[in-house]
Amino acid sequence: MTAEPPVRVLDDALVHWLSGRHQAVLVTLRSDGSPQSSNVAVVFRGSTGYVSVTETRAKTRNLRRDPRAVLHVLGDSFGQYAALAVRADLGPASTRPSDTAGQDLLRLYETITGRPHPNREEFFHAMVAERRLLLTLTAESATTWGL
Repeated sequence: MTAEPPVRVLDDALVHWLSGRHQAVLVTLRSDGSPQSSNVAVVFRGSTGYVSVTETRAKTRNLRRDPRAVLHVLGDSFGQYAALAVRADLGPASTRPSDTAGQDLLRLYETITGRPHPNREEFFHAMVAERRLLLTLTAESATTWGL
């Protein structure tokens, strides 16, 4: 028996467009079902987005309870965007400087900024103090405008 190839949710043109975007709005669901939104910095690898979040924030609590969310990715103009229905996966919080979670967060930071962090030791300690973790967002569908 052969494995089925993964289903491609996003077309190549959208994946390419997303690869150059880092600003987005993440919309999660509160326990009462109402939306909660947060501006986030995101990196895309294919149709998967990666975001640094803090363990104690509303968006993190919301996603632990219900992993469904919308990631509204901003374009170059008001009339250009992609709204991705995503499923969230929360990694472990960084608990020791330079642990795996911290290394993942450093790669994310350096990809977004396009340069190495000037003080990696300071960065790793901040990730532990802030209880940061990597949020992985897997696209399930997309609505776009102006692309």
